[in-house]
Amino acid sequence: MSTIEQISEHIWIMHACHDTDRPILAAISGAKRTLLIDAGNSPTHAALFRQELQRHGVRQPEILVLTHWHWDHTFAMSEWNLPSIAQAETAHALRKLISQDWSDAAMEQLFEQQIINESTMANIKKEYGGNRNMIRIVEPDILFQESITIDLGGVTCEVNHVGGDHAIDSCYVYVKEDQTLFLGDALGPSVYGGPRSYTASSFLRLLRQAYAYNAQLFVESHGRPMDRAGFQKELGDWEQLAQFTEKYGQDRDRIAKEMSTYLQVPELPHEFSKALEWFMVGAAKE
Repeated sequence: MSTIEQISEHIWIMHACHDTDRPILAAISGAKRTLLIDAGNSPTHAALFRQELQRHGVRQPEILVLTHWHWDHTFAMSEWNLPSIAQAETAHALRKLISQDWSDAAMEQLFEQQIINESTMANIKKEYGGNRNMIRIVEPDILFQESITIDLGGVTCEVNHVGGDHAIDSCYVYVKEDQTLFLGDALGPSVYGGPRSYTASSFLRLLRQAYAYNAQLFVESHGRPMDRAGFQKELGDWEQLAQFTEKYGQDRDRIAKEMSTYLQVPELPHEFSKALEWFMVGAAKE
């Protein structure tokens, strides 16, 4: 079961649960109001966070911001029933899903259209069981293109559209006073629209943008919060792989050799070998 934790003066999170792909949910409490970052993947997921906030005496959220449109971040919007803020492409993507009934046949059709993948289908079935009729897609209320700033009362949240391979609408949310950056899933590979892929130039751009903030705490939606040094150490090898890909293009063997030398290993570890294939797909697109 997910656990709740206060990670800074104004921020409480409920940790990700990989069993049904539940992402981190966050409540940022200011003197005027509390902001919820992402809605969750089901009403059950949302209700659990609400109960945990209440148990810890944290003011309940009064406004919601979405990091991107994917099901695990948005399907619980109806449970919260809050005014919601999202990038314009988030609204566009959700609008196309409103009429879906989420039956097996409907999901198979979405899979064939490459709007979702097999993992998403499996996780939705596991999360909802036989109650998929309770899925209700909600359109966001307030849309922005590039950025929006939210004043919570002594706490400022800056939401910036960054895009990337994972989702065209991906956003970073920076809690200025707590020096905490929520990255959503922006640093992940594409998961819909065909084979998974990383675009080296995009990945490196997203890292530069993340490091440009004066953040001391970094939170990825399906990971654990990390301090700046830990985050840079964790991402350093992936950054190097992206740099080799940017330099050598589709020369897989050269990249693998250079990366193995960099890691001081005889052959590329599985996780980097797999990521290299994603970068090769991205290189072919470029």
